[in-house]
Amino acid sequence: MVFTGIVEEMGEVAAIDRKADLEMWDGSKSEGFVLKINCKKAVTDAYIGCSIAVNGTCLTATKFDDNSFEVNCAPETLRCTDLGDLVVGSLVNLERSMAANDRNSGHVVQGHVDEAGKIMKFTREGESLWVQISLSEKLLPFVVPKGYIAVDGTSLTVCEVNQREKWFNLMLIAHTQQCIVIPKKQVGDRVNLEADCLGKYAAAAVGGLRDRVDMLESQLQATQLGASIAAAALGACVALILCKKMSQ
Repeated sequence: MVFTGIVEEMGEVAAIDRKADLEMWDGSKSEGFVLKINCKKAVTDAYIGCSIAVNGTCLTATKFDDNSFEVNCAPETLRCTDLGDLVVGSLVNLERSMAANDRNSGHVVQGHVDEAGKIMKFTREGESLWVQISLSEKLLPFVVPKGYIAVDGTSLTVCEVNQREKWFNLMLIAHTQQCIVIPKKQVGDRVNLEADCLGKYAAAAVGGLRDRVDMLESQLQATQLGASIAAAALGACVALILCKKMSQ
């Protein structure tokens, strides 16, 4: 089950029910809240347990009718995403999970948000809108120019990455601006960020190889050091023997 990052509609938060005893997947209780979201398209073909991305966060529908659905937001969800910033009336990007026979006009989006970045700047250029967003040093290696990133669940192309100042930017065309929530936010507002999962898998594979190379290099250095010590000791012994012979 994946998403495409092509937002199907913007829903509106109808209610937020904060609970101290929200039931988790394993039956345990924890703090969290229940979101009720008004929408139209996102509930088409919905069923209890189906996945709907809310601002790029994969959530499970626990209730629905013809005009709305409800999802539970657990503590981990609130720690990693911008959903804790929502209030009644907030607009959110919505996308149903991708069907097996669907076209993917975006990229593979898991709905597993890495972190919430902050909007640093909006800049107009004709009908287009530049958006500059901050991110952490931890996520920075997975964000590359011309690569994919999901911002509040929207599949977008990274334009520029500033490694030193820890930000990237992207450009929204006029059509996209009308379909998603990002242009409706303010400087300083948070946005959910999910780096391209293919890049993560590649980095994990290379990371394992790098660890192996580092280990082999350490072993080689230890071997070279041992050989150097042995050679020095042998040289000292030879010198000592020669000195004794010369003194006889």
